[in-house]
Amino acid sequence: MIPQDDSILKLFESFGAYLRGHFRLTSGMHSSEYLQCALVLQHPSQAEALGRRLADKVQRLLGGRPVQTVAAPALGGLIIGHEVARTLGARFLFTERGADGRMTLRRGFCLRPGETAVVIEDVVTTGGSTREVIDVLRATGAEVLAAGSIIDRSGGEADVGVPRVALETLRAVAWPPDQCPLCAQGIPVVKPGSRPS
Repeated sequence: MIPQDDSILKLFESFGAYLRGHFRLTSGMHSSEYLQCALVLQHPSQAEALGRRLADKVQRLLGGRPVQTVAAPALGGLIIGHEVARTLGARFLFTERGADGRMTLRRGFCLRPGETAVVIEDVVTTGGSTREVIDVLRATGAEVLAAGSIIDRSGGEADVGVPRVALETLRAVAWPPDQCPLCAQGIPVVKPGSRPS
């Protein structure tokens, strides 16, 4: 259980999930910091507690407006999205990248026009994956009310086109690969996320 006043970053450090080195992020940017949410979310009690806290923030943001569906991008958003949906009493679905690299609904998932939804992710850096999921949901006619994440690496600046909350916001330094000082020093880059290099 995570006390309400505990820092999420301290929690990540305690699980060895706040990594330092030279990393290629899902966005393609390079960074000296990486948050490996799976190392925390592998523990159901931690996933449940984080999901409850994030759902509470989403509910406060929406003023109690009902959410019918929670959607998340596979793979990183699956566990936290499911836990947020459980707390909100909503159904849960996820998007996946097709062979063309674009987000899509598969596995028979569909939404009704006007259905209210929120998009949940583990970590937001640029907001690109969240925006892609929002676009997929809107294409079905769903009404996307908000988005949320455990960690916001953008310092609060990522714009996903809907109101957004996070359990922890930080300004993590990231560089385009051609401007990365770690690459210039010859330090090998690692891609620790769920997508292949």
